[in-house]
Amino acid sequence: MSILGKIFGKIFPSAHAGAAAPGATAGGALSSEDAAAASAASDAASRAAAAAAVGSATLPEVDVEALLDGMARNNLEKLNWKTSIVDLMKLLRLDSSLGERKELAKELGYSGDTSDSASMNIWLHKQVMKKLAANGGKVPADLQD
Repeated sequence: MSILGKIFGKIFPSAHAGAAAPGATAGGALSSEDAAAASAASDAASRAAAAAAVGSATLPEVDVEALLDGMARNNLEKLNWKTSIVDLMKLLRLDSSLGERKELAKELGYSGDTSDSASMNIWLHKQVMKKLAANGGKVPADLQD
C-alpha cells in the first residue's frame, strides 16, 4: 500500500476495511524472480489504488482536526501534527523516516530537491492536508495553504 494510502487508512478507516494484503498467494513460497515481479506488481497496484482513492470523493466525511487532536491528547509524546509531517506520521503510527517521506514526495509528485528535507517536509504536510480535504476530510483552511 502506498504511504498516502496508509495515511488515508488511518484517517478514513472504514474506507479500507475490506482491503486484502497485496501479494498474498495460496501457493506458498515464490522464487526470488517471482517475488520481485509480485512486489513490483503489488507496488503498482498500491499506487493505482491510492490514486483512485485520492481521485474519488467517496470517502466518509471526517473531522480531521478533531480526530488528530484527540489522538494527540492521548499520546505520551508531544506531537505537533498541524505543522509537521513527521509528527503527523508518528501520530498515525507510521514510519516517518526520511526514506518514507521521500517515497511520499515521489507519490505526490514533488519536483523539488528531496535532499532539502525542510522544504520537502513543508510541501508534504500541505499536500497531505489538501488531499485529506479533497477526499472528505474536514481540514482547517489554514492547514491547506
